Amino acid sequence: MMGDAQSSKPVVNSSKSAMEPAKTATLDEEKPSFYHDAKGFHLRPHTKPITTDYKVSKNVLGVGINGKVVECFRRKTGEKFALKVLRDSPKARREVELHCLASSHKNIVKVYNVYENTYSGLRCLLMVMECMEGGELFSRIQRRSGRAFTEREVAHIIYDICCAIRFLHGMNIAHRDIKPENLLYTAATGDGVIKLTDFGFAKKTDFTDVRPLETPCYTPYYVAPEILATEKYDKSCDVWSLGVVMYILLCGFPPFYSAHGLAISPGMKSRIRSGQFAFPSPEWDDVSMDAKELIKGLLKTDPSERLRIDQVLVHPWVTGCAKVPETPLRTLAVLAEEKEQWSDVQEEMSNALATMRVDYDQMQIKNLSDSKNKLLEKRKKKLLDLKM
Repeated sequence: MMGDAQSSKPVVNSSKSAMEPAKTATLDEEKPSFYHDAKGFHLRPHTKPITTDYKVSKNVLGVGINGKVVECFRRKTGEKFALKVLRDSPKARREVELHCLASSHKNIVKVYNVYENTYSGLRCLLMVMECMEGGELFSRIQRRSGRAFTEREVAHIIYDICCAIRFLHGMNIAHRDIKPENLLYTAATGDGVIKLTDFGFAKKTDFTDVRPLETPCYTPYYVAPEILATEKYDKSCDVWSLGVVMYILLCGFPPFYSAHGLAISPGMKSRIRSGQFAFPSPEWDDVSMDAKELIKGLLKTDPSERLRIDQVLVHPWVTGCAKVPETPLRTLAVLAEEKEQWSDVQEEMSNALATMRVDYDQMQIKNLSDSKNKLLEKRKKKLLDLKM
């Protein structure tokens, strides 16, 4: 994280203000800072001050794994962009490179330019990205009013996320942190496009290796069981995370829930490892069997048994998303009734982003029924009160 580095002005070897375009500025802004050629992919950040080409705002749009995202405006046109500032390091270079490499896909946030500047005496990388005006996936859902959220809509959302994952996996890139906060919309209106962002945990995989990824970096709610077992893992962990996102979209709460405010509670870890989850009533009563069967395939404990992303995309519920029943879901009601509880869940997830490793040996096994899922307990109590 960059702290307040985003609000500092770049160091410029000139008597001119950093916020003032240099008179000798050329059209090198138009030269790409990353490109492909016959030799492969190249990342060559611009070294001139970003303020030559963009006016940088202090308005924070969001916080990623490695840095804040602020508004910026292209001086020539006034067009609005999002600017991510990362302290330069091998890890940051990897994030920038992999995001640039993948940003041509329609369901991945587009990167337009990359700069290498100095902020507060620190060398930083600055990514100019498209500004996602529609905000996060669940924020958009919570803002709805007057119309139901349906299973067919979830199917369309999952289809788009699958397309992004398939594109990444086709380039042997594992995202490793797919979750609602990293799924953003281009616009707040109904025609907004959902896109995947934040490549802070992304990693290039070696297709010659069966399961090449070893670093246990993750956000707990969306972590696959083989990561918790400290085994090597591969792109199948993205499919697991997809299953968790799909589950939450269909009912409003996660299949694996942390207890006592821990990043990963003992019960949560035990359930993830054993693949224990349920489709409780009444939230799941009207959800189609096709959707439930797909979730079962996505959340398989053994990655060798888990569906691959190409298999997910030919599943009837996904490939036939336009024909999925328009069944109204209880997701909106759950999120509305337990708004404060859901905020706590999101905060817990955000706090866990800083946790790069977990002391697995200190975790104790605990069953799901004892996991103190406050959200579900509260809803069950309400239902009992209504029946009395």
